[in-house]
Amino acid sequence: MSDRKIDDTTGVETTGHSWDGIEELNNPLPRWWLWTLYATIIWGVGYTIAYPAWPMISGATSGLLGYSTRAEVAADIAAHEAKNSELAAALEAADLTALDDAEGLRRYATARGGSVFRAQCSQCHGAGAAGAKGYPNLLDDDWLWGGDIENIATTVNHGIRNETDPDARYSQMPAFGDILPKAEIAAVVEHVVSLSSDDYDRALAESGSTVFADNCAACHGDGAEGNREMGAPDLTDAIWLYGGDRDTLTATVRDARFGVMPAWGQRLSDADVRAVSVYVHSLGGGE
Repeated sequence: MSDRKIDDTTGVETTGHSWDGIEELNNPLPRWWLWTLYATIIWGVGYTIAYPAWPMISGATSGLLGYSTRAEVAADIAAHEAKNSELAAALEAADLTALDDAEGLRRYATARGGSVFRAQCSQCHGAGAAGAKGYPNLLDDDWLWGGDIENIATTVNHGIRNETDPDARYSQMPAFGDILPKAEIAAVVEHVVSLSSDDYDRALAESGSTVFADNCAACHGDGAEGNREMGAPDLTDAIWLYGGDRDTLTATVRDARFGVMPAWGQRLSDADVRAVSVYVHSLGGGE
């Protein structure tokens, strides 16, 4: 049996809901509100028919109008590329070591390269290119593979230690934890610390210098100043990719490092590769 009743004051049936003695009247919705609701439903159904809307197994319905936001963006990009086609062609053919400011080519390359860097490179190297642990700082003058414009372009184009480009920069430090005893690892770490700090154990560092000469100098050099042809870092400048404290250095010597950079030449156009190389070189650290 329904608990609804007629309100004595208005003569309207109640809904049966009551809050603190206040009963809800069962008044019909205003006509204008109902017609607005019906109109939005009709509009919504029409929209899903006219425009892409319903998800399918491998895509979505295309809609009667065939509209595509992706196609619209692609058209905008194509129009932009067409406007800059002459500059892009000139950049692809230019000698990167002698870009002509008078023709605006350097300015174009720097602007385009900045956009490419922010879209593709900043995730690892940071928005300001200052790097992070394991990701090189591109603002200083400490380059594993060389910081002149041509070396930067080669690194960007082919990447580092990836498995997709046969011309990728490649070097590999042995995991000395499988080669040397812990005492010798501790000694060579102390020797490396002594190269850029005054706070070290002299006796242990002296012992480590022999370990270094026998196992590390072949790549890092007798003076530990590195070898850019092999991607071996300079150990004397207190600039560290993974950290220069004893614990981190011990982990590096014991387990080695193997950072990988994609071969951007396989993902970007030649103009984009050259432009981002110019941009990185212009940041101040390039040689």
